Amino acid sequence: METLWLVNGRSTSLDPADRGLAYGDGLFETMAAMDGHIRWLDYHLQRLQLGCERLDLPPPDWQALRREIADYCPEHGRSVVKLIVTRGAGARGYRPDESAQPSRILSISPWPGCPPANYTDGISVRTMQLRLGENPALAGIKHLCRLEQVLAQLELRAGDAQEGLLLGSSGFVVGGISSNVFLLRGSELVTPDLARCGVSGVMRRATLEFAPQLGLTVIERDVTPEEVQQADEVFMTNALFGIWPVAMLDQHAFRRGPKTRELMKSLGYGPDA
Repeated sequence: METLWLVNGRSTSLDPADRGLAYGDGLFETMAAMDGHIRWLDYHLQRLQLGCERLDLPPPDWQALRREIADYCPEHGRSVVKLIVTRGAGARGYRPDESAQPSRILSISPWPGCPPANYTDGISVRTMQLRLGENPALAGIKHLCRLEQVLAQLELRAGDAQEGLLLGSSGFVVGGISSNVFLLRGSELVTPDLARCGVSGVMRRATLEFAPQLGLTVIERDVTPEEVQQADEVFMTNALFGIWPVAMLDQHAFRRGPKTRELMKSLGYGPDA
């Protein structure tokens, strides 16, 4: 399939004066679709709503958005649905024009696929030198300002790891470049607190909500790099790939433990899911 782009429901171009292009003034969601159905769609839209409130951005027409997804998402197979909402076109300068009309950009692209070994054998992760800036006003939401992640990917490509582990400027673990991180220690499932920076992922939310059904105690708190190394099991989450066990972090090896396998099976992620 070819990638489809819609701007405000039409196959047209984006205004060059759009503030999303000029300043990253907007939000986005990247969603996994299967046979025309988006998993965790309500969670994605709820996070988008929170982001709109945080940025004082008029939300998109939810009904129109759901209708576009239903009309254009392939009925068979997998695809990636990306939604971008910006403040719209405006004059030069940081101050938003109160009369600006938000832009809604929807793209539907082919499924990238994931190597089955990422699920069965786990992935290699490397701690990045880059440190994320900490700003509670932007923490948790998926805003368009992603240059830190771009720089992290440039750093990551120098090696053979599949993901990078990012720390904040305070030295605590935040998550992966495109994922959240979880540590299993006995019956405790720990994930970094994201009050200062980082994206509160949809798959992170689903994992936190489901884990107690498996007898796990979920904890959100500051996590040091040393604690990750000392965990029994470590895995990364993302709305597209779901759950990837971590087999190697820098020079420390982990096993794909039973609790990670149980979470993967219960939430429907794996090479054949």
